Amino acid sequence: MNNSPIKVMIIDDSAVVRQTLGQIVQSDMQLELIGAHSNPLFAMKALEQVWPDVIVLDVEMPGMDGITFLKTIMKSKPLPVIICSSLTTKGAAMTLDAMAAGAVEIIAKPTAGLKNHLKSIGSEMLTAIKIAAKANVKRNVFRTGNEENASLVKTAQQLLLSSENTALQQTTDRLIAIGTSTGGTQVLEYICRALPISVPGIVVVQHMPEAFTRAFAERLDKCSAVTVKEAENNERILPGHVYIANGGVHLQIRRQGAFYYTLLKDGPAVSRHKPSVNVLFDSVASSAGKNAIGVILTGMGDDGARGLLAMRQAGAVTYGQNEQSCVVYGMPKEAAKLGAVKHSLALEQITEILCKIKAV
Repeated sequence: MNNSPIKVMIIDDSAVVRQTLGQIVQSDMQLELIGAHSNPLFAMKALEQVWPDVIVLDVEMPGMDGITFLKTIMKSKPLPVIICSSLTTKGAAMTLDAMAAGAVEIIAKPTAGLKNHLKSIGSEMLTAIKIAAKANVKRNVFRTGNEENASLVKTAQQLLLSSENTALQQTTDRLIAIGTSTGGTQVLEYICRALPISVPGIVVVQHMPEAFTRAFAERLDKCSAVTVKEAENNERILPGHVYIANGGVHLQIRRQGAFYYTLLKDGPAVSRHKPSVNVLFDSVASSAGKNAIGVILTGMGDDGARGLLAMRQAGAVTYGQNEQSCVVYGMPKEAAKLGAVKHSLALEQITEILCKIKAV
């Protein structure tokens, strides 16, 4: 980006949302509001004249829904899109479809008290827009299903035959901890689709509003051989299972005997997030030590950097997604700066390594 303002377009059928978000955008000298439209059809006409750097998009709209509009845009000329979605079951499902189609971030809006809520998250919205403007959206499309890299669809038996990880020898139970944020929903889907059921238990913090984590876990579960679920309190972490941290509470792990268990705790945000990657990684460092693998993926900010360092210092092998494969090279970059990342690799390489790790 040069020094010119970031051009922002808002598309939402709510006049209150358009007005309030428009005022928030106009309050920042680094941003320029180039349009606020009630319908994607009107927005498409406007796009013939001016192209934004970032679009803030609702998904539930008459005429043309946000998903159809998003897919059309991403096919013709990809650009960063932030989804501003209602906290409803339908809104959650459509938002996850939007993330799969290439949107980079979610901003949740309630069904009541909308204007005051939007004003209260004004700073969050401004930060999200500025980060989105720098996002590498061309990386936010990964091969899935039949188009996956052949090396990532080996059978579990083939993967186990090639497994060799000295850091995990002489252990009773193994654990993989993953932290991610902006761009992470597609990355996690890419990883989960490839995982064999022989993989150790995986705990994940994906920065996501509270209303969306269960639907996200259910979505991943449907397209994966492993079992993917939203984490519950005090459940044993099993091989072949992926546990997604609940939005609005912190996820930790604890060890009891030879096994690991989930622990959900409320409390203040840590590193500006709840759930926080740092909170998860810190608990993994103290409870699993060298029996764990730590992975930090695409995302803005520095959440997870300190926790990943604690994991590495406790003997865990740690991986960070490299800049070339990240949508936003923020969290992995900060972790690398601290010396927390032992191996900086492309997403495809990290995925292949995770597929080869034995649960037993």
